[in-house]
Amino acid sequence: MPTVHDWINNPLGVVEGLFAQSDSSPDWEKKVVEYFKEKLKLNDAHTWVPSLNDVPLHYLKPNSLVKFRCMVQDMFDPEFFMSVYEMNDTTSNSKLMKCGKYKDVTEGGQVDFNSRKTVTSERQTFYCVPIPGESQWIRNSYEGTSQARVVPSTSYAPNRHKRSYEEDDEMDTQPQQMKDSNQGAQGSAGFHGNTDSKRQETEAPNQNSSTSHCTSSPDLNFPLPGEKGPACLVKVYEDWDSFKLNDMLEVYGILSVDPALSVIADERESSLLGPTESMETLEEQRVHSPPASLVPRLHMLYAQPLVHNNPLLPSGASEENGEYLSTFRGELAAIRAELLAYFTHLTLGDSLAAEYLILHLISNVYSRRDVLPLGKFTLNLSGCPQSSPYTEHLYRVIQHLVPSSYRLCMSLHNMNNQRMVPKKDYTANRLVSGTLQLANNTSLFLDETQLEQGQLDATGVRNITALGNLITWQKVDYDFNYHQMEFPCNINVLIASEGRSILPSDCQVHLRPILNPPNLEEYLSAVQVAQVPSQLNKYRIYLSMARALNYTISDEITKAVEEDFVEMRKDDPQSMTAEDLHRLLVVARLLSLSHGQNTLSRDGWMKAKQLEALRISRTQQHKSVNGNEP
Repeated sequence: MPTVHDWINNPLGVVEGLFAQSDSSPDWEKKVVEYFKEKLKLNDAHTWVPSLNDVPLHYLKPNSLVKFRCMVQDMFDPEFFMSVYEMNDTTSNSKLMKCGKYKDVTEGGQVDFNSRKTVTSERQTFYCVPIPGESQWIRNSYEGTSQARVVPSTSYAPNRHKRSYEEDDEMDTQPQQMKDSNQGAQGSAGFHGNTDSKRQETEAPNQNSSTSHCTSSPDLNFPLPGEKGPACLVKVYEDWDSFKLNDMLEVYGILSVDPALSVIADERESSLLGPTESMETLEEQRVHSPPASLVPRLHMLYAQPLVHNNPLLPSGASEENGEYLSTFRGELAAIRAELLAYFTHLTLGDSLAAEYLILHLISNVYSRRDVLPLGKFTLNLSGCPQSSPYTEHLYRVIQHLVPSSYRLCMSLHNMNNQRMVPKKDYTANRLVSGTLQLANNTSLFLDETQLEQGQLDATGVRNITALGNLITWQKVDYDFNYHQMEFPCNINVLIASEGRSILPSDCQVHLRPILNPPNLEEYLSAVQVAQVPSQLNKYRIYLSMARALNYTISDEITKAVEEDFVEMRKDDPQSMTAEDLHRLLVVARLLSLSHGQNTLSRDGWMKAKQLEALRISRTQQHKSVNGNEP
């Protein structure tokens, strides 16, 4: 039986072994997937697998098993490849059947392209990026639980992962071991055109290559500015229709960083074929076949869809989550009290704002009725001082508690210049990412205190409209030039503003500070520092757990709510509209979940009514003092 070193360090050996035993039976492909699934279930076997998120590319052994925590940013067209091919073995002067699955290039001899035994199959390619806005504590936590043992690869040059496109075209001399390993490669396993495998990496650079990228780093198409980490071309062999754009995945697959991939890309780029023969534009070739040293290939064996990316909670089977939830639920009320005290300090003594901040952070679109997303709770925290570090500190606290987040400063410059909505580039045949291409459960912090007076141009108006649609309908309309395509999302939006926001919201709470510290920045920093890591972890588990709880309302309580609604409208029908009732039901749901209760009680309903009455009263008082505010 293969040891852990065999199936992690040499997964292709396992694949080829199962292929050899199959005697051309098609079942061998299922056996490969089942083999690795079973191996990953054993104890903490998944922690032995090195992660592209944690380990630099040059520390990973080519063709080894790795994992990648990512979001599907784009889906390319399917490609054909030789899943089974016949090879001429020059040493024994015989023909061998070889497996071409989970590979980019063929090895070991000369491929007989005319063989009738060749099996052509189809695979899909996903362009995957690290989860946008993933918090540093998440990365540290995943890295801390890893038991993978890695050393710098002797067959992979350490400096290659840092090169730009043009540096890769220059093809520095590689270690002799790398050259020797490529002597047998006779072609690409995918149908990207034939290539001479014996071309050395020391050949002269392509003189016809474009210089447009010479002075800039390659565009890895990350949705958020300043993001770091690898992008990957993930090759999917089965059930690719079960994956959707923007899905969060943990992919287990075979790493391919063969320099021959760059050689193939160079030859395609410098070929004399016309546009009709090549079928791809130069831009499309650059995007779809980037150097493997920059964008490695990952041949998927198995992918775990991530409902969340919080490593402090189990992410696997629902029964495992259910057991964990029931064990932890008893502690939720106590942790909630501690978190409320923390947020009250953060809101300068405003316990009402702290209450609503908790409700906002555990909100979640749990269903959709026609186009209406149910469960969303966009909070507008108004009364934030404009020229102070308050919003920055507020975001920092949220960033330390939620798995993924992004702070969008709504300055006039950002509104008029930032690309928020993803757009299809038909020349390069790719989806150009935008700020709003985010994974589910991301916290989006809109800092409206940064918005100064001025004129929004056409881009600014489109961006404001896109933010409004995201808040109201929990969807983003991607731009496909000739039409728009709706992509539903589940993003928590918090708007920090001085007055009432220019954007819609489900609930506005005007900040009413009780404390007035002489140095606000020092005070807020001290509040954050006072939270020890173990306490922060309790808050992180609490917020993710409360979001995951199921919730129901009994027939008895439903009837009581209906009667209460009729009673509230009796004297003044305008005092309680259907919209007010909907918001009250959302607040009651979130309030119950925040206490670890998965059903609404009469007491919970009364508390929700009291909380909303306090909020509405404060909003009306503020309006009477500031009558000019909308």
